[in-house]
Amino acid sequence: MKFNTTMPKQLKQAFKKELKEYYYFLENKQFNNAWHHLERSHIIGQSYPIEHTYSHWLMLKFGFRQKDTKEVFGQIIRLLVGGWKSFIDHVPIGNTGGTNVPPLKNMPIPKDIKELMKNF
Repeated sequence: MKFNTTMPKQLKQAFKKELKEYYYFLENKQFNNAWHHLERSHIIGQSYPIEHTYSHWLMLKFGFRQKDTKEVFGQIIRLLVGGWKSFIDHVPIGNTGGTNVPPLKNMPIPKDIKELMKNF
């Protein structure tokens, strides 16, 4: 069994880049674009407990900001479960993390992220 504790530097840089884009679009009230980058940060970080949990924390805050009750409750559940599943590397690959998709569904990974992740 593989235990994921630390995100490799190259992935961490990509994760931070997606979060930077998220905050930019959020600040400019471009909520669809903001969410898109938050989903991408989730895909990159989902195998690492800290980053995975942080993505869901931001999704929870986004749900509150949008007054989206479904998202808020869904993210609370994901926050309770996601981190430990990352630690033991048992996450659905490519899952974007929002309540608009089943929490255990594997999904296609965007090509640029797939290329980035192929060595990890």
